[in-house]
Amino acid sequence: MNASAKIMYSLTAFLAVVTVIYFIATTYVQDSGNIIGLEWAGATALTLSTLLCLMLGGYLHFTERRIDVLPEDWEEAEISDAAGTLGFFSPSSIWPAAMSGAVALLGFGIIFMHYWLIALGAVALIWTTTMLNLQYGLPKEKH
Repeated sequence: MNASAKIMYSLTAFLAVVTVIYFIATTYVQDSGNIIGLEWAGATALTLSTLLCLMLGGYLHFTERRIDVLPEDWEEAEISDAAGTLGFFSPSSIWPAAMSGAVALLGFGIIFMHYWLIALGAVALIWTTTMLNLQYGLPKEKH
């Protein structure tokens, strides 16, 4: 098991312990003699955070088994061992900004419960996501 999966599994264990402590601590809090009960917002957030870390740890565990030893997992690695191309990043794409605008539009529609704005934001988000994914796959115009 490599370093990334170990980090996520340790974070999962830590969050699981904190979640149990939070459940116990908030269940028995007394406010002027009355037991209030579990505080659901924090309990839900901690539970979902624990499950997210477990999911990421499992993903990293399964994917790192299939690849060679990474430079960060090799004790005698040099800094230059990790050098190279990390990926292709589009230098002048408008679509990430357009997607942010579409998400904002959808969010405002949900916040104010205007169904026309939700529909417009959802259509804009689908369109901008499609265009982001196809920006280098569509053929150029020939006119």
